[in-house]
Amino acid sequence: MGSTDAQTWLEKLEEQLNVDVDWMDPEYIKAMPIKPHDQTSNQLWVDIQLGHESNAELLSQTANELKHHGWLAIYTRMAVLMCKKNIDLIRGRVLLQTLPSKAYDTEATLSHARLYDQEFARAGIGRDRYCIKIPSTGPALNAAKILSAEGIPTLGTALFSLVQAIACSQAGMLYISPYYNETRAHDDHSLWPNVKDPAAEHPMSARLYQILRTYERLYKETGVEQPLLKNASFISPQEAMAAGELGCHSATISHTVLDQLAALKYDPTAQPGEGQPKPAHVYKTPVPPPKRLEKLATVDPLAPKGWDGKLASTDIDYLANGGAELTKAIEADPVSKERLAIALELFTGGELRSKEKVEAALGNVV
Repeated sequence: MGSTDAQTWLEKLEEQLNVDVDWMDPEYIKAMPIKPHDQTSNQLWVDIQLGHESNAELLSQTANELKHHGWLAIYTRMAVLMCKKNIDLIRGRVLLQTLPSKAYDTEATLSHARLYDQEFARAGIGRDRYCIKIPSTGPALNAAKILSAEGIPTLGTALFSLVQAIACSQAGMLYISPYYNETRAHDDHSLWPNVKDPAAEHPMSARLYQILRTYERLYKETGVEQPLLKNASFISPQEAMAAGELGCHSATISHTVLDQLAALKYDPTAQPGEGQPKPAHVYKTPVPPPKRLEKLATVDPLAPKGWDGKLASTDIDYLANGGAELTKAIEADPVSKERLAIALELFTGGELRSKEKVEAALGNVV
């Protein structure tokens, strides 16, 4: 990567964690200055690519092939085929998300994830090269537990709290993606905590810190692999760098922030803190958290008024009875409850727009 003084922020961040691309455009990924590890997506990104002229012929062909199987079969195959365009451009996995409109339906979530699994197999993409994103609700994480037992890799998405992270661990998931910023903040910057030192000052940093320490403890106590923390939803390059200092395993970053990271030259003297090189195993040989961030262990700026200072218990089975305990815990945390509902509504909008595109393609099938 060259000398330290010539490094970009992006190159420095890649030393500290695995940089993923949260975008599906193969031309963009091909032109990136580094080869990303994973390529993540959501219903919004799939919908954008579904409407791209480069996929018009593929959509028409797929609609014709699956015209008797319904819109979801066509959508799912298209999503997988669009990911296939990127599989040789990345080092790791492509990720797709189950229907957000069915986030509280265990069977529907299970069915859609299995359909993805079938389509990935059909496309020649093995389970070591893809992962299914599952919304972090009680019913959906119950589906994830079954999928994990079947060998289908999953990621807990739309995650805003330690209790959701513990539930993802109980579901045996490969990854979790806590959202650093709520989805609305990307368009409404009045909701964005634009702080100078995100690792220490951003209100979500404490929850990330506590999730990482909890997973380290669970691994040490049980020897069971814990989900890897793939941080998401950055608005600024400073926030992405904070993920490195906090010790996240990976960060999935939009093309906008990736471009900013690639344009900035790294100067350690101008950074509020600095991450360490990524370890061989994040929980077996964890990098000790920076002393300056230790205060995050006992605070929670996002907690409801009157919070007693107690962190979520790892002794509760959050997936029992259809995820009743997780549902109750989310209800008791206004920030998680609101942000989860808003994220699901946002992604459902993308889902519905894609359904319209697929149905329009079906209407043109002879």
